[in-house]
Formats: sequence, C-alpha cells, structure tokens
Amino acid sequence: MSSHRPFSVDAVRDALGHVPRFALGPLPTPFEPLYRLSEELGGPTIWIKRDDCTGLAFGGNKTRHNEYLLGQALAEGADCFVWGAGVQSNNCRQTVAACAKAGLPCHLVLTRAHHQGEVEVQGNLLLDHLLGASVEIVDAPIGPELDDLIEARANQLREQGRRPFFWNRFSVKAIAAIGYVPCLLEIVEQSRAAAIEPAAVYVSSAGSTGSGLALGATAVGMQAPVRNIAPLVWPWDTAADMANIANDAAERLRLPHRLEASDIEITEDYIGPDYGIPSDAGLEALRLVARTESILLDPIYSAKAFAALIDHVRAGQFSPDEHIVFVHTGGLPALFAMNRELADGIPGQPAPF
Repeated sequence: MSSHRPFSVDAVRDALGHVPRFALGPLPTPFEPLYRLSEELGGPTIWIKRDDCTGLAFGGNKTRHNEYLLGQALAEGADCFVWGAGVQSNNCRQTVAACAKAGLPCHLVLTRAHHQGEVEVQGNLLLDHLLGASVEIVDAPIGPELDDLIEARANQLREQGRRPFFWNRFSVKAIAAIGYVPCLLEIVEQSRAAAIEPAAVYVSSAGSTGSGLALGATAVGMQAPVRNIAPLVWPWDTAADMANIANDAAERLRLPHRLEASDIEITEDYIGPDYGIPSDAGLEALRLVARTESILLDPIYSAKAFAALIDHVRAGQFSPDEHIVFVHTGGLPALFAMNRELADGIPGQPAPF
C-alpha cells in the first residue's frame, strides 16, 4: 500500500485534469439502496452504483474507459480505431459507439473462441453493426493471440497512410483505468450524502475497472476494500497486472500513490463453467435482483459478481447494520444474445396469484 498521505476528493479530481478526456456519459451515475433485496437476504444494506446508466449504446463501464481512450486518441491525431474481444463484447459495443460520437471509423476483430453455438447477429454484435463498425470474426482466443491480430490489422492500416489507435493492453488498460478514479470519487461523495460508510465495494473486473477503483480508493484513503470478482482467468498474474495498471494510471495523473499486488483483492471462484458461459449462481442472482429491484444484470459479468456478494452475505461476512456497494458495469445486450440459455430456467405458466 502507498505510504503517501491520502488526498482530498477535490485534489484527486484536479489531478484528472492532467489527461485528455472526451465527454461521453451523463455522470455521475445514480447510487441507490436495494432495500427489498437486502431484506430478502436478511443481511447488510446493499447499494448499487448504476454504471449501467452511462447512456452510451445501452451504457456500461466501458463508457468511462472510452472518455479517456478517445481523449488520448484524439490528442495523438488518430483517425480510426482497431479494437477487439469476444463476439458479444460489451467493450467493443461501447467503443464503436464512442467512435461514432467522435466521428472515427472503427474496425473490430471479434473472436468466437469463447462463444457457444452459432454466431448470430444479435445482442452486442447487432449493435456493433448498427453503430457502423467493420467487423472481422476470428478464432483466436482472447489474450495475447487476439492482441497480435489486432496489432497486425492496425499495422496494415498504418501502411495505407492511416493513423490507427488500437487495443494494446500495455498502454490502453492504464488509460482506461483512469475512468474509474472519478467513479470511486462519486461513490465516496454519494456515500457521504447518504450518511453511510461502505464496508466493501464489489465489482466484476480483472483489469482496468478494478484497477481504477483501487487507485481511487488508495488516493483518497477509503478504508473499504474493493473486491474484484474475476469474469475470466488471464494467462498472467492478474493481481500484479492490475497493480501495474493502477500505477501507470497514477503516473499519468501525477499522483504519488502506488499499489502492490497484495493491495488488489480479487477472486476467480465465481467464474462458473467458463468465461462467456452463465453460472447457476449467477443466474440465481440475476433473477433475484430482477424480481426484487427491477434491475437487470448481465449473465457473464455483473450477475457472477453479484453472486459472489450474495454468497458472502449468506456466509455471514457482514453484519446487518453494515452497507455494501455493488458497481453495476452494464452488459445488458448479452441477455438477448443468450435468450436460449436464459429461457431454460424460466418456469412454465405460473398460477394466478
């Protein structure tokens, strides 16, 4: 943990002015208590940070990322984007939307390696097309192999005289993480306004989102741990990688605070069958939150993270008078792309009440 004294919220917000930003979302996002769900679980009061309400093409956490990625790209004189992930990537859907707002063409390299069944133009992939992306479907798994393909496409465009800004995890992740420093500041201010002190902050992340939250928490001296619920297993030390991302972001912001791998709290225990495949616990969480609070989670990221929160509450990790914050990272178009998997758990016609 950093030995530097905590900064005020205003001082950290001033530091954010050191980096370019392209405004995209209606911020701050709402901060709401989930009273019915909390009563159902019989535990602490759960609060939700509604980053599914960032507004850009169904919203989600990547809107905050893209404010700083677009800012950096435009500052560098980029005239196009090359991005990539899975065929149902929330990241890519919001990046294409951000590019459309900025007037930049975007080429997507999307992998079906983590996708079950035929690739349909549905969910996020449908939105990618509607938003104007050029789309290339490949078989390389997410990670270094897909990264190499994205870089190759960017190099081809560069040879044609274009100036591409492309997915490169060694630089992009830190810029994206900056977007979650202001989110942490919002949580601090909204918690104060609600007269609560969070006991923990939960989020689905194994990269930039959690790194930015951890950096923000360290910078302002927030005592509540940021608990990252990993949606997948990376082929590297994820905690060390996230600490490096946070430190790179801190350097860009000219903040003196630094993190170590031991400062990153992350678990891979709630991934379920595999990345991209819903888990039974995640589907239970998805239905419970929908039926008590009318809030929809996505089956791959936020539902699994909420399943972890529910498991920890049921295990008695929190007292009834404590407060927990859940950061809803969006991802709702995946619900429609996974209609068959989700429909399997829907009961028949219920009896009239």
